Amino acid sequence: MSITTYTGTVTTTGEGRNGGQLRSSDGLLEHRLAIPAELGGAGGDTNPEQLFAAGWSACFMGALRQAATREKVKLSSIEVTADVTLNTDGSDFWLTAELAVVAGGTDQQTVQWLAELAHTICPYSKAITGNVPVRINARVADQAA
Repeated sequence: MSITTYTGTVTTTGEGRNGGQLRSSDGLLEHRLAIPAELGGAGGDTNPEQLFAAGWSACFMGALRQAATREKVKLSSIEVTADVTLNTDGSDFWLTAELAVVAGGTDQQTVQWLAELAHTICPYSKAITGNVPVRINARVADQAA
C-alpha cells in the first residue's frame, strides 16, 4: 500500500530556462531562470541542472543518514555534492551526474558502501536509474582534499 506524504508543486512561466521564472505553490521558492554563460546564455540566475542538483544532494544526504542508521554506523559528519551535467552532441541533450560524499566517523570502505546503499534508497537516485549515468565518489572526511 502506498501513502502519499508530500507533493511539491512548482510552476515555471515565461521562456523556461531562457529567462523564465519559477515559483512554488507556497511561495517559498521563487527564482528567475537563465541559460548559464558557459552555454552561451546570460547567466546570473539559476538553471534546471542546479535545481536538480540541489534537490538531489539534500535527498541523498537523508538517504545516507538512513543507510547509516540501518547499518548501525555512526557518522560524525556528512557532506554531499551533486554535479549534474547537461551534455549535447549538437542534436540531442542528456544528463550525466556525479555524487561526491564526504563523511566522517568511519573508514573509507564503509563510507563507499553506505553511499552505494544510499543510492538504492534515495528517491532521486531511483528516479534516474537506467536513464542517467551516475558516478559515486565517497571519501572519509579526514581524507578530503
